[in-house]
Amino acid sequence: MLPMSTRHILLGLLAGGPSHGYDLKRRHDERFPQARPLAYGQVYTTLQRLVRDGLAEVEGTDSDGGPERTTYHSTEEGARELAEWAGRIAPPAPFVTNEIFAKVVVSILAGGDPAAYLREQRAAHMERMRELTAVKTATGADLATVLSADYALNHLDAELRWMTTTAARLTTLTAEVDSA
Repeated sequence: MLPMSTRHILLGLLAGGPSHGYDLKRRHDERFPQARPLAYGQVYTTLQRLVRDGLAEVEGTDSDGGPERTTYHSTEEGARELAEWAGRIAPPAPFVTNEIFAKVVVSILAGGDPAAYLREQRAAHMERMRELTAVKTATGADLATVLSADYALNHLDAELRWMTTTAARLTTLTAEVDSA
């Protein structure tokens, strides 16, 4: 799966009107509550690249008695790129890269206990699912938070089902790995 495009997310936030980096970071973290928060340095580096590429422009700089803040706005070219990106279908992952599966195989190769690893991994997934369920059912949880938590919960559930299937097939997998 490709990571979320910070470039396009910032262009999307700029589509709502001119903003400075501090506001863009705050709005990102509010709109994508379960995503990794953006670092200020990442925001400003991305804004500089957007300006360099003609997708955003500096609208002005002011200080309002505080630190100097540069305000940016999207250009027509930025709006076109954003529309093209937003309309592009996200392709399913071309390769299956699964750290859990890799650790099961390595555990077999190294003479470890893959069943114990799967049990511990399952417990970690269940704990994360409890945390996400609490987040989404909290009083006042906004729809973006609920939808983000649902997305993560569905992925965790799929991984739990995979772990159950893999645990049931460990004897066969171990024989295949050992004979290769």
